Amino acid sequence: MKITVEARIAAPVDEVWRAYTTPEDIKQWNAASDDWHTTAATVDLRVGGAFSSRMEAKDGSMGFDFAGTYTNIVKHELIEYSFGDRTAQVEFAPDSNGVNVRVTFDSESTHPIEQQRDGWQAILNNFKRHVEAKPVES
Repeated sequence: MKITVEARIAAPVDEVWRAYTTPEDIKQWNAASDDWHTTAATVDLRVGGAFSSRMEAKDGSMGFDFAGTYTNIVKHELIEYSFGDRTAQVEFAPDSNGVNVRVTFDSESTHPIEQQRDGWQAILNNFKRHVEAKPVES
């Protein structure tokens, strides 16, 4: 089953794209709750390139690596990737009010659909806050 989450980001598409694909930015927004954080991130943004994020509970009780391979990239428009036997698609749709970012991913069978949707939406909401709080670079 596919799950979709989305957020409208009030920023230019180049800023949104940069924050989504830059390891230093990823470490600042990639968490579903305040008691988690991303301690390391790597991005090789090309078809066949790998990415990885190390997500850990701030109390050190648990952590995991979220990693995969980019399968399609259209700058400022689309990122597709595989992770394990699942896939995801990130669409960037700019308009006069900013950028709508839509993430569609394959669900897994361990956690309820609502929990998966809520977790990915929380991460996307953190991304939105991160981008909108940054001064626009010129």
